[in-house]
Formats: sequence, structure tokens, C-alpha cells
Amino acid sequence: MSQALTPSHPRTRPISAGHLRAFEAVARHLNFRAAAEELSLTQSAVSRQIQSLEDEVGSALFLRHTRSVELTGAGTILLRAAGSALERIDAAVRQIRQSAGRRSVAITTWASFASMWLIPRLEAFQREHPDIDIRIDATDAAVDLATADVDMALRYAVPETIPAGAIRLFGEQLTPVASPWLLREHRIATLDDLAKVTLIEAGDAHRTRHLEYLTWQRWLDHYAPTPTGNARARSKARLSPQRWLYFNYASQIVQAALTGQGVALARMPLVAESLASGDLVEPLPTMRLDSPLVYWLVLAPRSKTRPEVKAFCDWLRREAERTRAAIGDIPDPDTVDHID
Repeated sequence: MSQALTPSHPRTRPISAGHLRAFEAVARHLNFRAAAEELSLTQSAVSRQIQSLEDEVGSALFLRHTRSVELTGAGTILLRAAGSALERIDAAVRQIRQSAGRRSVAITTWASFASMWLIPRLEAFQREHPDIDIRIDATDAAVDLATADVDMALRYAVPETIPAGAIRLFGEQLTPVASPWLLREHRIATLDDLAKVTLIEAGDAHRTRHLEYLTWQRWLDHYAPTPTGNARARSKARLSPQRWLYFNYASQIVQAALTGQGVALARMPLVAESLASGDLVEPLPTMRLDSPLVYWLVLAPRSKTRPEVKAFCDWLRREAERTRAAIGDIPDPDTVDHID
């Protein structure tokens, strides 16, 4: 025998979620008794919950036969949504229960810095603090630390755009780098030698004033000035390499250089380890170009006093000090580089 509901007025109020668990169990088993046993309820209690849900929805969800139960069209639609929603809720609850009582630090930064500088060093922190979980949110979008679910941001910007209280990690220089085996085939000792090879740079750097420091053009303007005329036009005419390679991310630029695809204009903090290991070589080591861009640590105000955040900051500053030593960076004494 089927049951039909004919609502006397349109229903616009959202349904309560309390009866969805009973509905999902009955729909999965197509049996009230089996659903009741799973939920540790009486069969009549499950039946009342389904009836209440049908009243709220305004339509029958099951066709009740003498010895079986069948989903109606409305029930099928609701099961499709409720089943996946309950699975996500259960997964979220499991995650919350597993992490309850655990200490964690959430960091937002951009993808290239995460992959090239932060992640290779994280094992050292995990050895020192095995009880602290780390979550990294790699995104190029700026995150509002006042509202986002993160404890700190690692940012790359000029000093005037960084909020007060930021911690200076290190500055930056740009330098040509190449794989050693590429340099065995193409000797690069002068600016003119760059015309023999492919040059690699950031494809979008020309669109932003500060990021223009990442371009070969800006580097050549500094090291190959012309006595008269338009320096930019003259240097551009002089810089005619074999070909160009453009990438959006610093990690892609360095990977192309590591595989011998050309000479990259690289950020020293991000390639210091590769230079130290010999995987990359500076063919023109006396021609580094200072950049106005700086690497910063910005703390969320609510996270500053948490011991795990303090521990991560202390470790991060020690790693930054090693990077400063490797690249010969001297911090600006006027820059805030301490935790309040």
C-alpha cells in the first residue's frame, strides 16, 4: 500500500537535520527493522522519524508495502543529497576527533616558496617537534590573517606593503644560474656569451613594477648601461639570446635550469642549496643584482602566544639565519625582525 502526502500550502522552511540519519539508514537497507538495529532504536521510533521528515518535506519518501519498502522519486532525490552530505559530515567529525588535543600550526604561503624553501627543511622541525602537526596552504592569493584559519603567512613583498610587526626573514639578490653540464658545452664568462644560450625568466614579471626586478632586462640595464640614448631600448637590442623560455613560477624556472634547458635569472634564497650542492652554478658570480623584495613572516594576532606557533617561529628564524649567511644578506637595521 502506498502513501501520498498532499501539502495544504507550499513549504519554504528548511527541514531539520535530525531525522536524516534515520532516513539514510532506511533507504540504504530498504528495511525499517534493519535500520532500527543499526541505529540502536526501536522500529517504531525510526518509523516516527521518517513520518516527521515526510511531513516536513511535504512528500512521501517511501512506498510502504506489506513486506518491503521502496524509495519514491522524492526519496531518491533526497538520498542522493543526504547520503553524500552525511559522509562528509562523518569524515569531518573523524578528523576533528583525531586532531582533538593535538597541537598544530597552519601556514599560508605561495607555491614556489613552499616547494623550494619551506618543505625541504620541514623534516628538521618535525624531528625536533614530533607532536606538532603542520598544515601548509599554498596559494598566490593574499590571506586575511584576521579571519582566515591560519596562524601565519610567509610573504614576498617590498617593505612598505608589509604590516607593522612583520618578521624579516631575508632579502634577495638575482643571479644567473645554469646546470654544470650546460656550462661545459657553453662557456659563459661575459655578457656577450649569454647570446649563445636560451635565457629563462618569469613570464609575468613585466606586468608588475616591483616584479620587474626578476627580468633579464632589468638585470642587463644594471650591468650593461649605455652612455647615451634610451638605456632600456639599447640593452634590449643587445640582449638577443638563442631563444627565450618563460614560466609563471620560480620553481619551474629553476627546474628548467637544473635540467640544462638554459640560463635562468634566479632568486638567491631559493637556489642557495642547489648552488651549495653544485647542482647549479653561477657563471657570473660577481654580477648579482639586489632586489627590493623581501621575504617576511607575518603572524596572526590570535596565534602569537601559542607555544607551538612560537616554536615554529623560532625554528623558522634559525633557518632564515642560515639562508642569510649562505647568500650574504645583511638585514636592514630599521626593519622589524623580532616577535613582539
